[in-house]
Amino acid sequence: MPATRHPTKLPSRTSWWIAALFAAGSACFLVAPIPAFARLVGPGVDGLVFFVGSLLFTTAAGLQWLETINSGREPGHRLRLLTFEPRRIGWWSSGVQLLGTLFFNATTFRALRVGLESPDYDRLVWRPDALGSICFLISGYLAYVQVTGHPLGRPRRTLESAIATVNLLGCLAFGASAVASYVVPSVGDERSTAVVNSCTALGALCFLIGALLLFPERARKPRPE
Repeated sequence: MPATRHPTKLPSRTSWWIAALFAAGSACFLVAPIPAFARLVGPGVDGLVFFVGSLLFTTAAGLQWLETINSGREPGHRLRLLTFEPRRIGWWSSGVQLLGTLFFNATTFRALRVGLESPDYDRLVWRPDALGSICFLISGYLAYVQVTGHPLGRPRRTLESAIATVNLLGCLAFGASAVASYVVPSVGDERSTAVVNSCTALGALCFLIGALLLFPERARKPRPE
């Protein structure tokens, strides 16, 4: 779930890679829930696409975390890997987002080997998926507040606000997918599967749009010296 960029001491291409990796990960989560794609490649490959997408999300979120905690520092300082800045909303947003991607790593990896009919499915797959969705929702809301400047602020007519808004919509769709997969977990029920897949694809589409918008958003800002 890409957020807006801030000048940092990291290489100038870092922001490009963040956008590209989020876009690639979103594309994986967009195509993998499509039934036609799953039938074409088979359940094993389809699950692998989900897993690869989660790894791309984690890599992008890790770079975004580094960019966030190193923003505003003077040139020549050593790159920081960890900080404790609880008063910075960006610190919370990027940190919670990174945590959420790790939950999705666990979910998509375990889903490769644990079927819906398994009694351990909820513990090994659904719970990490729900926790990841919660983290994304918190992170997306914090990023939205950071941009609008108010907990219930309206979206502004800026590219930065558009990115935060579409990302928050994606987080809501991912959350709806997690809820649907638990509330209507009837195995073989095409309607429940359609709801889960549709919400996942919709959320991924929102993230993809947000990631693609990062390219012109970053191009408008001057590069750090």
